[in-house]
Amino acid sequence: ASRKTKKKEGGAKRAQRASSNVFSNFEQTQIQEFKEAFTIMDQNRDGFIDKEDLKDTYASLKVKDEELESMLKEATGPINFTMFLNLFGEKLSGTDTEETILNAFKMFDPEAKGNINKDYLKRLMMSQGDKFTAEEINQMFQSSPIDAAGNLDYKSLCYTITHGDEKEK
Repeated sequence: ASRKTKKKEGGAKRAQRASSNVFSNFEQTQIQEFKEAFTIMDQNRDGFIDKEDLKDTYASLKVKDEELESMLKEATGPINFTMFLNLFGEKLSGTDTEETILNAFKMFDPEAKGNINKDYLKRLMMSQGDKFTAEEINQMFQSSPIDAAGNLDYKSLCYTITHGDEKEK
């Protein structure tokens, strides 16, 4: 058996187990769209996306081998359709849990009031870690309850981040 076949024999089960209920995370139309995308990327039609498939898919973009390797390393095994869906599911729903987000805000609320001054938060978010742009901050403030004193209710914001805005439903 070829190296490619050996690699896939052991990993296919692992890829399948990675998230057998991943299909329940998507609408049927989304699954069909992902299947079409997968088929386009699976250049050699063997049911798996490997480095050669990615090279062929991204040929016109002149993507480096290191970038292709990085893409492949995001998967926990060979990329069959189930793994492909799982990867996109993680990207599309890449939001932390409500508790994790709340705990992050609580670090800046030592008195546990449930709110943070919006100007203070804006300065922090534009200068620390993964810096936000002014536009991103303004977007966040648009969907955040802010009182007359300029304090953001971060508990409500966390709920909106993790559950969506009630107005959108």
